[in-house]
Amino acid sequence: MPRHHVFSAFLTGTLAFAVACGGDKPAPDTSGTPDTTAAAAAAPAAPAATVASAGETQYQRCVTCHMANGAGVPNAFPPLAGSEYVNGSADRMVAIIMHGLQGPITVNGAQYNSAMLPYGTSVPMTDDEVAVVATYVRTNWGNTGGAVNAADVARVRAATASRTGPWTAAELAAAFK
Repeated sequence: MPRHHVFSAFLTGTLAFAVACGGDKPAPDTSGTPDTTAAAAAAPAAPAATVASAGETQYQRCVTCHMANGAGVPNAFPPLAGSEYVNGSADRMVAIIMHGLQGPITVNGAQYNSAMLPYGTSVPMTDDEVAVVATYVRTNWGNTGGAVNAADVARVRAATASRTGPWTAAELAAAFK
């Protein structure tokens, strides 16, 4: 493929990621709004049906690349269904959602080499929003990863706060053993 076609495909994919990850939406006006992250983490858990519905709603940002059934796109975007990255460490998955992923990665025995922007690019994500989408993915399509709560997300957010770019598979392997 000629070099300009590769670059064009990259730009098109990047724009699709930005839109799918919420890059087309302005950041909400939070001036005068109290920080409820700590209160939400301390609040009782929402009923499972509410969490599932909220997770499915948040997952709509991911559908462009990972498909409605979590199967991904062969040779482009890895599947979430049956993925060791989904069913493994919840902290690793939360870190990927918050900071993105780039470069070569093997998922379910297949190689991928693309980029995932941080979930919610240009749109601040609450710990609850990250938790419900992670839980939705970890408990659907035959996945057995289990639930993630806002306190888990807050802990990973604090531990990775200095991170300024997407993860690589090697960095994830070192950070989340």
